[in-house]
Amino acid sequence: MKKLFVVILAGIFISCMQAPLFAESQGKIGYIDLSRSFDEYQKTKDFDKELEGKGDMKQNEREKLVQEIRKMREELELMNKKAREKKETDIESKIKFLQEFDQGAKTDLTKERDNMVKDILREMSDVIKEYGEKNGYSIIVNDRVLLYGDSGMDLTGEIIKILNDRYKTMPAK
Repeated sequence: MKKLFVVILAGIFISCMQAPLFAESQGKIGYIDLSRSFDEYQKTKDFDKELEGKGDMKQNEREKLVQEIRKMREELELMNKKAREKKETDIESKIKFLQEFDQGAKTDLTKERDNMVKDILREMSDVIKEYGEKNGYSIIVNDRVLLYGDSGMDLTGEIIKILNDRYKTMPAK
C-alpha cells in the first residue's frame, strides 16, 4: 500500500513539474473585453447615431399621426350624429394604423440593430482571430468567462485600435 501511495505521489509530482512546460509550449493566452471593444468601436458609435436619427424620424411621423387623431376627435364635438359615426370609424381606422405603424417601426429598427450587431461582432471576431494568429496566441478568451487575468494579457486596447484604424480607411457608404 505504501508503494502504491509513493508511486501516485511521484506521478502527481512529475505532472505538476511538467504543467508549466506544457503551458509554455501551448503559446500565449490573452483576453478581450468584448463589451468595451464593441462600445468603443467607432463603427458602433456611428451606427448608433444613424439608428437614433431613424428613430427620431419615426417618432416625428408618429407624432403627426397622433396630432391627426386628436384633431379628428376635436371635430367630433361639432358634428351631427350621422357625420359623427363616420368620423368615429375614421378615427378607429387611424388608431389601428398608428398601432401598426408603432409595431412596424419597432420591428424594423430592432431588425436593423440586430443585423448591425451581428455584422460588427463578426468583424470583431475576424480581427481577433487574425490578431491571435499573427501574434502567436493559442487562446484569446472573452473576459466575461475570465475569473482572473493579468492586465498584461488584456488585448482590448490593441483590438479597439485595429478596428478603428481599419474603419477609418473603409470607403463611406
